[in-house]
Amino acid sequence: MGGGAARSSCPPRLKRRLLLLLLLGLCSRTAALRGNDNSEALPESIPSAPGTLPHFMEEPDDAYIIKSNPIVLRCKAMPAMQIFFKCNGEWVHQNEHVSEESMDETTGLKVREVFINVTRQQVEDFHGPEDYWCQCVAWSHLGTSKSRKASVRIAYLRKNFEQDPQGKEVPIEGMIVLHCRPPEGVPAAEVEWLKNEEPIDSNLDENIDTRADHNLIIRQARLSDSGNYTCMAANIVAKRRSMSATVVVYVNGGWSSWTEWSNCNARCGRGWQKRSRTCTNPAPLNGGAFCEGMSVQKITCTSLCPVDGNWEVWSEWSVCSPECEHLRVRECIAPPPRNGGKYCEGLSQESENCTEGLCIQDIETASDIALYSGLGAAVIAVAVLVVGVTLYRRSQSEYGVDVIDSSALTGGFQTFNFKTVRQGNSLLLNSSMQPDLTVSRTYSGPICLQDPIDKELMTESSLFNPLSDIKVKVQSSFMVSLGVTERAEYHGKAHSGTFPHGNNRAFGTIQARNKATYIQNLSSISTRSELKTTAIFGHLGGRLVVPNTGVSLLIPHGAIPEESSWEIYLAVTQKESSLQPEGTDVLLGPEVTCGPSDFSVSTPFALTIPHCAEVNSEHWNIHLKKRTQQGKWEEVMSVEEETTSCYCLLDPYACHILLNSFGTYALIGEPISECAVRQLKVAVFGCLSCNSLDYNLRVYCMDNTPCAFQEVVSDERLQGGQLLEEPKLLHFKGNTFSLQISVLDIPPFLWRIKPFTACQEVPFSRVWCSSQKPLHCAFSLERYTPATTQLSCKICVRQVKGHEQILQIQTSILENERETITFFAHDDGNFPAQMGPKAFKIPYSIRQRICATFDTPNAKGKDWQMLAQKNSINRNLSYFATQSSPSAVILDLWEARHQHDGDLDSLACALEEIGRTHSKISDITETETEEPDFNYSRQNGL
Repeated sequence: MGGGAARSSCPPRLKRRLLLLLLLGLCSRTAALRGNDNSEALPESIPSAPGTLPHFMEEPDDAYIIKSNPIVLRCKAMPAMQIFFKCNGEWVHQNEHVSEESMDETTGLKVREVFINVTRQQVEDFHGPEDYWCQCVAWSHLGTSKSRKASVRIAYLRKNFEQDPQGKEVPIEGMIVLHCRPPEGVPAAEVEWLKNEEPIDSNLDENIDTRADHNLIIRQARLSDSGNYTCMAANIVAKRRSMSATVVVYVNGGWSSWTEWSNCNARCGRGWQKRSRTCTNPAPLNGGAFCEGMSVQKITCTSLCPVDGNWEVWSEWSVCSPECEHLRVRECIAPPPRNGGKYCEGLSQESENCTEGLCIQDIETASDIALYSGLGAAVIAVAVLVVGVTLYRRSQSEYGVDVIDSSALTGGFQTFNFKTVRQGNSLLLNSSMQPDLTVSRTYSGPICLQDPIDKELMTESSLFNPLSDIKVKVQSSFMVSLGVTERAEYHGKAHSGTFPHGNNRAFGTIQARNKATYIQNLSSISTRSELKTTAIFGHLGGRLVVPNTGVSLLIPHGAIPEESSWEIYLAVTQKESSLQPEGTDVLLGPEVTCGPSDFSVSTPFALTIPHCAEVNSEHWNIHLKKRTQQGKWEEVMSVEEETTSCYCLLDPYACHILLNSFGTYALIGEPISECAVRQLKVAVFGCLSCNSLDYNLRVYCMDNTPCAFQEVVSDERLQGGQLLEEPKLLHFKGNTFSLQISVLDIPPFLWRIKPFTACQEVPFSRVWCSSQKPLHCAFSLERYTPATTQLSCKICVRQVKGHEQILQIQTSILENERETITFFAHDDGNFPAQMGPKAFKIPYSIRQRICATFDTPNAKGKDWQMLAQKNSINRNLSYFATQSSPSAVILDLWEARHQHDGDLDSLACALEEIGRTHSKISDITETETEEPDFNYSRQNGL
């Protein structure tokens, strides 16, 4: 009993030892199995010194999940038997670990690196008091080490800004503060400011600060700080743009210094004198306030009245002289002339014979009598010689026109009578034709007749067809102009030399050595006259137009001084321009010359040049260039530039330029993006070839300017070509893609075209850098039978990955059956020049009232700046502020823009909107508009 009890009862300490051994065995088996699962065997010993714990060579970093892309956390430790991740306090399953093991060559210790992936779903499913986090735990034989906690967050950036910047108008040198609060996001967005789509770098400009809580601060505003400002917010997820804020830096006008007081207007007694100042120091800009106060001051003045002089009484007669004369004198001192009074009239001394005729002087000697006799005989001989030479030349004359030139004697305008044609004269055209007394032809271009040889040249020209009683006016035996009708005017083209015309200008004759040059100039005029126009302008101004080119010149009223006139010309260069653009720059229009170059006007004139650019300041940077006397080209201005030297207004198809000096000008376009569009006009011409069965189609792609089209039309007329379809507009982009031209839908049983010739491709550089030369592609079609007279097909012109135009051809190849297509929308060839009030759409009396109304400053802002705004002139107003009459220059610009339509109703509506006038310009009676014409004609002797 007692022994059994002793065997069955074990001591408690022994039981605890047995249980501990059993647990240790189970743990070592589990560890062995886990090591087999990872294909790794735990090291039995560590080759380092005792007491070394794992050291982290790389700890996990904070990370952001972008969209649905998982992130990778990594951890590296040495020495380490195992490394596991623990996320949000829970162990990550060992199957989600990717581990790499290596040996450090220096210490020989084992290095272990572990990676895990964290997905967006894991982060979204975690709901804890803090962000999703992960931590590394590394084991060695001596213990464990823990890394830092790495947070994992989902990155985002909301769309709407918490505060957008607001536009401001600030005075110059004022402070600008633009506030911006970016959208909420993780991580927090960084802010960048843009000005006109260009980044702002505050490090390069000490005047700008962008560091203060995302705000933009400009300490002292400058004119260059005007623009559109945008706040850009960005993080690793996305970028966001705020609403653009427009900042306008304006300049309030300031008065210039007063001028000197004028002279008193009263010659005698009480009057007034004045002084003036202008609002140009500085001129108001960008909507700044006009100067307050008076621009003119007047004060009263008193002028001393002039006192005319008067003679005193004669003195006593002097003693009789040896010449038997005695004298007496008097002085102009009773009273003397004062304050501009007249001097005494009459002699200040008198003499008379003091011997009552008894003392007589000898008469002239015999030598004096001989001298006077010889001079008289010489004068008579010269007169007889002149009469004899004149009679001899008249008897030897074989011309059919007798010219009686008396202008050499009088120096003024004299009338010439061209007598009827003598029978049998071979020098005149149609000498047998009877004169038509009802025909009247008028010319106003100057023609040079310097001497009889020049007159012979003009007699042989076609200008003098046999018309009876044609009157010619000659000025100083040099300029000849035929009479001008009331409305229809034709202006001949003169040689390149131009001269001022005044009442006191005298011209000599051209010597014999210059005659060949004159004949050469006259012959060149006949071949190139269609692109040059010349006329004589005076104080009333006028307009010059080169027909069918879109080029015109407006000379304002008062630009030429009174009592003087100038011969002004306008020409378009026909040959290839001397201006060669650089790189991808494009010559957008013709090269235009106006002159004379040595003459300057007192008021800006308006020069209109057509262009082929699709106007967009984001895609084009357009420059105006001028050729110097040395033949080089220099830049005058950029169209968007703020300057007071000249002004450019860019319309969709033409550029209107206000200038003060004549010269040669051209427009250059600099494309600043691939979206820059060059407008091309596509036209198709056709004609029969030498082979009666062949028909030629010629497709032209030219600049969309009238002068480029006119050049093509002139060439086709010489080749017998006919325009088959109304031209169409092609928008050709500067994106380096080529141009394709093809013929489609040819009737298969009536016409045929050679294989592989129905489509032609032109490289981009050939089209873009054509330097005004039209692109030309030709196609040859062949009829099967001569009975086929109708042609129907399509011409497709397209830019690869760009615009496309299709021209439908429906025509007869016989000229007598073909329909005529109008070449030009505005046929201005009948009126290449208009002088005086006829050249302007706005009557002069109405124009004066508008200028008097709007040139005066107004506190409510209803002045010339409002007039400019209503006429779509919103840029570079400082140019107009520097003019003596800003309203007059604005109206000149309106005249240049509306030379074809003359839409006076729109101008009247604009004036009524301003509220400064209620008169409608279009209701002006015909009498008011024609009365100035009468005065003008009377003043100019027409």
